[in-house]
Amino acid sequence: MTPQLSLTAIVLTYNEEKHLPGCLASLGWVPHVLVFDSFSTDQTCQIARQSGASVLQKRFENYAAQRNAALKAVDSEWVLFIDADERVLPALQAEILSRVTNNPQEHGFWIPRHNYIFGKLTRHSGWYPDYQLRLMRRVGAEYDSNRQVHELVQLAGETAYLQNPLEHINYERLAEFLKKQRDYTRYDAQILFNEGKRTQPQNYLLQPLRQFIWRFWTLNGWRDGWHGLRLSALMAYFQFVLYRELARLASQHK
Repeated sequence: MTPQLSLTAIVLTYNEEKHLPGCLASLGWVPHVLVFDSFSTDQTCQIARQSGASVLQKRFENYAAQRNAALKAVDSEWVLFIDADERVLPALQAEILSRVTNNPQEHGFWIPRHNYIFGKLTRHSGWYPDYQLRLMRRVGAEYDSNRQVHELVQLAGETAYLQNPLEHINYERLAEFLKKQRDYTRYDAQILFNEGKRTQPQNYLLQPLRQFIWRFWTLNGWRDGWHGLRLSALMAYFQFVLYRELARLASQHK
């Protein structure tokens, strides 16, 4: 532990007993770890306390609201948000320590992620570098309340990019992937509807085709072989689902 390091790692949780031990083990170098829980019904809070982390609980409203509440619950200069299914490897740990203890001008740092999807490290198809703005000065940081998913934090100053990635154990099973993408498409369709966008007949074909070409060819999904082909096809399918959902919303508001 670095004595002069004023840093809190914040882990948002709900029923994360499976992933949380590995996450907390990777944060042993952080002076203060806060598990900000949404009233889990499993062993999440017990695991957190046994590891030495602090635990606070707040009923879940949306991700932006949870992160803003967690920011108000700590008093350190720096905050590192990390999910229970993420890990800080030694190279990233060293880079974070180096950057935040040398009085940087930046108010936040984007961290790349290595996504493991269905157990495979996914380097292409849009899943890397997958930058996340997770390391930030607490004062002046606030999440946009209008972005309840894919949260967007607003900082009081400039940001920079770190080189070493978080490890993200993402989508271990196909059913998990399908459920999460359905949730995202419903949310994104509502945004499009609110912006006045409506489905055109060609959207059902052209948007999935563009998505597939973008992920498989432009973003080099083909380099991941069958895995990249499957992911590109799945994401193309969910573009079809997006415009079908947008059409459903329009029909409900006629």
